[in-house]
Amino acid sequence: MKNIPFFKPSVNSKEINEVGDVLDYTTSNKVQELEIKFQKYIGAEYAVSTTTGTSAIHLALCAMDLKRGDKIICPVNAPPMIAETIRHFDAEPIFIDVNEDDFNISLEDLEKYLLNNKPKKLRAIFISHIGGQGADLKKIKNLADDYNLKLIADASYALGGTYDGQKIGLEYTDITTFCFSSQLCGSIAKGGMIATDDEDIYERALLLRNHSIVTTGIDSFGDLDYRYDVVDIGCDYSQNELNAGFLLAQLDKLDSFIERKKHIARLYDKHLDGIKHVSIPKKMREHIYSLYIIKIDKNRDSFARELKEKGVYTYLHFTPMHLLSYYKTKYSLRVNNYPKALRNYQQVLSLPIYPSLKDSDVEYIIESIKSVAKTRV
Repeated sequence: MKNIPFFKPSVNSKEINEVGDVLDYTTSNKVQELEIKFQKYIGAEYAVSTTTGTSAIHLALCAMDLKRGDKIICPVNAPPMIAETIRHFDAEPIFIDVNEDDFNISLEDLEKYLLNNKPKKLRAIFISHIGGQGADLKKIKNLADDYNLKLIADASYALGGTYDGQKIGLEYTDITTFCFSSQLCGSIAKGGMIATDDEDIYERALLLRNHSIVTTGIDSFGDLDYRYDVVDIGCDYSQNELNAGFLLAQLDKLDSFIERKKHIARLYDKHLDGIKHVSIPKKMREHIYSLYIIKIDKNRDSFARELKEKGVYTYLHFTPMHLLSYYKTKYSLRVNNYPKALRNYQQVLSLPIYPSLKDSDVEYIIESIKSVAKTRV
């Protein structure tokens, strides 16, 4: 029996060399190099690196001056750090149901909410691209413009992906945040990024990222000049050189990582399509398969347990916010408030998909799924 983890990183001498440069204590600035390379990669005017993806979201909302009582629309099945960060401002997330096919925010439900509700202090729509398939940015942007709202996107799972043939980043959005998540580098290094074309957002994010300290200069080793001042309430979200060095090497490999995952997805598509009780992902737009999410129509949890017994580890992406204790209690949400997200949640299962996964491992996963599916009647 094989033992196939849900994810493991792909590391070689490239990462070792980049981190080695940092440990040699050279005057190179890996953080700045990462920001420049990233903004060129996705075509943004500005990029601000942070310690994590969550800190990128928090810093972005700080930079747009989110205040107590403000409201932000977000999909009900977004990663929990989006609503969590909104709540840290004592602002309010407004949850919208999702599409059953691609798991992204439902345009129909979003439009219906905007048409029938006129909440005061509604500031933005904050979407998340689920699994590597971008949401329908053009239509969402049109709605945001109609109601004079900012459009923010968490593109962590769409890092390197495209929409209308262009890299997902700043086309149609005011701010996009990224997390160099486990789908890129595992737990070896953490990091986040804010991308924007808005110079005011960029300058404010830079200021707030390091305790709102202003000084006459910082040397190549990150040391402050002799005198400094603090001009606002800031954060400690500055990325460090070691993480930046590792992430630089991974960013260089990102396109090859994506091609490998697309290859694995094609194998899954070919051999799982038509298997009873199993539905493969529906490709509605460009898809990079950061996650390969299938649906199991009969007792998903026991299906996952039986796969684990065969050495195949799976995951759930994502638990809808209205099923999580804090939000369920805080906003008196009921299980059936978001029926499409609920139906998805009861069936979805994410399979292993990462560059170091061998074809032989993929074959084993496929055969394991077929074996378990045969036991369902």
